[in-house]
Amino acid sequence: MTARIVPDTNILVSALWSKNGTPANIIGLVLAKQLTPCYDYRIMNEYRQVLSRPKFGFSVDDVRDLLEFIKKNGIPVMAKSTGILFTDESDRKFYEVAKECGAVLVTGNLKHFPEEPFIQSAAEFLKGQ
Repeated sequence: MTARIVPDTNILVSALWSKNGTPANIIGLVLAKQLTPCYDYRIMNEYRQVLSRPKFGFSVDDVRDLLEFIKKNGIPVMAKSTGILFTDESDRKFYEVAKECGAVLVTGNLKHFPEEPFIQSAAEFLKGQ
């Protein structure tokens, strides 16, 4: 069984922005099916909305292909709500899905999340792989 991961949206943005960075290496492992992404409809909606923003200039085909791959090869989750308060409530879904799925939440914004071992930066996560 491959390790489970919940990439925060900033990881996908960074991976599409720079093909050589740590986030791109993580998404490369997802695409190689060495990591299994977990998601729910809220996460997929955010991915689609953010990655489609004109300011990023990402290829419509690249975004579509990546999201279809995640949907086809990932694990859809119905996460239970947690009572934890978040400074940015839009981060809650990533936490809840990771917790429900037993996945590592990989983010570029550690300060947005509680300090828990399953929440890691991209560099931290790759070091453990």
